Amino acid sequence: MYLFQKIEETAFKQQDARRTIAEFLLSHREKVPHYNMDEIANFTHTSKSTLVRFAKYFDYSGWKEFMYAFTHEVAHFDENGLGIDPNLPFSSTSDTLEIIENIANLRIQSIKDTASLMAADNINQAAQMIEQAETVIIYGTSPNSYYGELFKRNLVAIHKKAFLAAADESGIISRTLTDKDCALIISYSGNNPETNPMSNVKELMKRNIPIISITSGGENYLRDCSTVVLNISSREKLYSKITNFATEESILFILNILYAKIFSFNYSKNMEKKILNSRILESGRQSSFKDISETF
Repeated sequence: MYLFQKIEETAFKQQDARRTIAEFLLSHREKVPHYNMDEIANFTHTSKSTLVRFAKYFDYSGWKEFMYAFTHEVAHFDENGLGIDPNLPFSSTSDTLEIIENIANLRIQSIKDTASLMAADNINQAAQMIEQAETVIIYGTSPNSYYGELFKRNLVAIHKKAFLAAADESGIISRTLTDKDCALIISYSGNNPETNPMSNVKELMKRNIPIISITSGGENYLRDCSTVVLNISSREKLYSKITNFATEESILFILNILYAKIFSFNYSKNMEKKILNSRILESGRQSSFKDISETF
């Protein structure tokens, strides 16, 4: 989770001076580098000591270190920003064609951004972990569980044993795994170790279960505890957005790349499995459209 996302979380969850300072930083992020500490304290009706405590709340030694991290993060995102705002890709006055174009461009940008964050070594390592595992357990809360369900279906189609851990059963499932299995955890924020799915991490680590995490950039609990990390395009805010347009595309892209790499390990055999399954299970599917019609 990036610092600006942690600040946004504070603005939503706290009811004291931390909320006031957080809201000011988020709404004036381009101007903040030009303000000194006294000015920010005046704008937020707080004090310099309160600003220092705010910085330490995020584990910085003081306000100067905090502001250095914040301004550099803002500069990074502004320099590498997407053309479409991932939080508000259209407005109340946008017509249908504008909505179509903006959502299409946003999803394309999200895929490109995700691809730029990918390291071939991490994809290879994660794919090998899944390939070698006896069972793959996928963790995630809604809507991430929906994406995990699609990935599970792809794995099962090539005869890889995979399950999606239901939220109310994830704890007991974690206690049945061995070091020959593999866990895949999908979480945008990757924090809150006491809530699902991160609440399973301690048990998984205790049992030496390899953990693949799909999570946002920046520091978070899940990232620190994972065997390998695959990075979500992390430009969306946690709360102030229409929906997860960019994040959804990013997660699906990561899972599709991961599945494609696993498939490639035994390409010919996996194609045979897919075709055989289709012959047996989908023989009743027909189409009058010549380009997609097949006869088995």
